[in-house]
Amino acid sequence: MADTLKRVAGPTALAATASTLYTVPADTTTTVVAIHVANQGSVEATFGLSVGTDGAGKRFFSDVRVPVGCAFDWAGTLVLAEAEVLQGLASVASTLTVTISGVETT
Repeated sequence: MADTLKRVAGPTALAATASTLYTVPADTTTTVVAIHVANQGSVEATFGLSVGTDGAGKRFFSDVRVPVGCAFDWAGTLVLAEAEVLQGLASVASTLTVTISGVETT
């Protein structure tokens, strides 16, 4: 088994509708260890991140507020299995930028 620490998503702007940020590759387990969401826009915005298709009961974060010029940082452990996806969305399109780091184990 090989572990590869890498940026698995971003930096990318979040859309106003849920979109896939990362899909775990075949024969791989991914452990998300850090999420950074920055607001470089001119209005306050909120974001949500989900495991799988976006919806109630699947959100890892929901309606997290990020003021103008600020950032939200999370460090922890979120294990994703082969083919699972992370989706994200923002209340205002192209205002928040997300970067996700993790360890892919093959």
